[in-house]
Amino acid sequence: MIKVGILGSTGRVGALLINNILNDDTLTLGALHVYDELKFDAPKGTVVTNSMEELLNASDVIIDFSAPKATAGLCEEALKNPKPLVIATTGLDSHGQNLLNQASENMPVLYATNMSAGIALLKMLVKQVAGTLKDFDIEIVEQHHKHKVDAPSGTALTLAEFAADGRGVDLDKVRISGRDGVIGARTKDEIGVMAIRGGDIIGRHTVGFYNDGEFLELNHTATSRETFSKGALRAAKWLVNQDSGLYSINDVLGI
Repeated sequence: MIKVGILGSTGRVGALLINNILNDDTLTLGALHVYDELKFDAPKGTVVTNSMEELLNASDVIIDFSAPKATAGLCEEALKNPKPLVIATTGLDSHGQNLLNQASENMPVLYATNMSAGIALLKMLVKQVAGTLKDFDIEIVEQHHKHKVDAPSGTALTLAEFAADGRGVDLDKVRISGRDGVIGARTKDEIGVMAIRGGDIIGRHTVGFYNDGEFLELNHTATSRETFSKGALRAAKWLVNQDSGLYSINDVLGI
């Protein structure tokens, strides 16, 4: 049985992870990291703690759906006690990214802004289409619930990175994430990334390729957060058997 520790256990996906683990014959719940209060009874034998050290000690693999500050703390502690890490936190800054890279030199680390199989395939399609339809304008629109705190979403930015890679351009130099006022005509190279927030939308991403006379749109819609929790567990089962390194969902799926 693989002992899974959860960072972000009181969040929306955290609750699903707990339920999925309890219904999986190959997994057991090792530890829950809780900053304030756990509003439900943890299964017997589960460590409930606000200590990163105890979280790591009680787990064979960690799944992290938390916030950038918490993820940084996890990586720093894991450098002292290496364990496989599945990181799904979005909005990481350069410091957080550097910590992931540093951790991956000492343990297997899987980082994905979206744990769904559909998004993993969509990234590959976006790169291929962007490289093929070079004269088409690229616009990405992401939609999420009103409680999401970062924008654009990590998934949208990842899709933009794959589009830029397909074009052979630097995303930081061509990304536009807002338009207002008299801004002039759209430039040829820019990649638009726009965010919509409202209601209880779990997640929808549209990557559009637009040209005179025709356009192509690639869409992915998450209809349940279980696509993220089950994807993370699939990743955790795969990651525990890997060597140190930085991996993605695409590695898990072999695409």
